[in-house]
Amino acid sequence: MSRSLNKAILIGNVGSDPEIRAIGNGGRVASFSLATGRVWNDATGAKQEKTEWHKCVVWNNKASSLADVVEKYVKKGERVYVEGEIEYRQWQDKEGQTRYTTEIKVRELMLLGGRAGGGAGDDSEGGSARRAASPTRAKPAATAAGAAGGDDFSDFPGALEDEDDDLPF
Repeated sequence: MSRSLNKAILIGNVGSDPEIRAIGNGGRVASFSLATGRVWNDATGAKQEKTEWHKCVVWNNKASSLADVVEKYVKKGERVYVEGEIEYRQWQDKEGQTRYTTEIKVRELMLLGGRAGGGAGDDSEGGSARRAASPTRAKPAATAAGAAGGDDFSDFPGALEDEDDDLPF
């Protein structure tokens, strides 16, 4: 049997504060919308823009507590990198209509810094404090200036470790 791959990689801005729900078995799930955009020139040379909205779903499981990380650190406007798989679902609504949804089932998440317009998360040199979280390693890395700038990660595992981020670009 040949192998296949279902992988989505997105970098965008969070559209609203995450919604956190508890599920029957005591687990938790976080969901949020993520906006990605593109800009191009049409045939007449006019600048065109398009924003795509993606529904991201993050589960706590035996290997990680990524939904808890999302609850604590992800906020509206935050720039994030998400990696996961595309999942299509269908269900019956209250009126008996079949509904469809497409979601990104997030496996890895990196917080890329301040909000889109600057502001929160920026350090004194004008850059952003980088924070990363993944199912196997949820360690934010912050520059000394970023940590002194008000981001409090002292309760987060590995908060004071100085390591380079492996960014995918």
